[in-house]
Amino acid sequence: MSSSPNLLDSATAQLNSWTGQRRKVPIQLGSMFSQVFKTHTEAEAETLFIGGTEKTTPTLATVSDSPVQPWLFTRVLTVFGLTIAILAGSLFIFNGEKMYNGLIFMSALAVPFSLLIMFFEINTFRNISIFKVTKIFMVGGVASVLTTMGLYQFVNIQNMTIVAAILVAIIEETGKLVIIAYYVKRTQARFILNGLLIGAAIGAGFAAFETAGYAQDYGLWVLLLRAIDSLGTHTMWGAISGAALVMVKGAHPLAANTFQDGRFVRFFALAVSLHALWDMPLPLPSLLKSGILIAVAWVIVLVLINAGLREIRELREGKLT
Repeated sequence: MSSSPNLLDSATAQLNSWTGQRRKVPIQLGSMFSQVFKTHTEAEAETLFIGGTEKTTPTLATVSDSPVQPWLFTRVLTVFGLTIAILAGSLFIFNGEKMYNGLIFMSALAVPFSLLIMFFEINTFRNISIFKVTKIFMVGGVASVLTTMGLYQFVNIQNMTIVAAILVAIIEETGKLVIIAYYVKRTQARFILNGLLIGAAIGAGFAAFETAGYAQDYGLWVLLLRAIDSLGTHTMWGAISGAALVMVKGAHPLAANTFQDGRFVRFFALAVSLHALWDMPLPLPSLLKSGILIAVAWVIVLVLINAGLREIRELREGKLT
């Protein structure tokens, strides 16, 4: 019983050292998601959604560095759930065949887009609007799939072996990184929480469009499986890469040496490794392997969120430019 906390503390301390602080990061999911179970008004939701415009972006002095407590994403997930239930009822009870494609797409969107809203809430700078986030999710998501397809032209993968899993992970995470870098440069993102959001948007778009494609090949049952898997796959991997990229870049222009920085390389390698392990035919029960990898992805993201909040405090104190 005592070894688990020590292992977790050691892991968060090591990860946190890559962000510039040598101390453990407490993992307090109960506190983080405590607002989920409280009553919130539509006005509160609208206040969150209008952030990020020219007139609603707060100054650094008013940006909160308190522990994040997202809640709106669960309401978005509830709306998706209700919509999916209606579509499924129309399809299976009334034989509404025209609802089939709608059911696929809404099911593919549900978890990735809801997770994206969570990262939108976590970006306490409130400097990227929901309109921009949605554009990055849609256009960036499709572009990352297209980039990945282009990279796949250089390899020939027939069966999912260990080597093939590594190649797939490198190709797909690189494909997403190309588009993440484009939007980091385009939006002039300079804060870790910005990078976390942009990376999550690209990853969520990739996940949604990929899942819709799988459903066409394997049927509706795969939608539930991939919805659960989405809790710790492309959205989280993209968030890790995006946060690491902006953490290294800071307020400077994006340059080639940004991608060579050891801090970025370590976190990007983690994203690639998680992806590769997810696809590898390992001698572990599928549910156990997925659970472990989802948990690890969340720990990494929580450490990066902590680094993002610390960045706010350091900017206020003048420790960063």
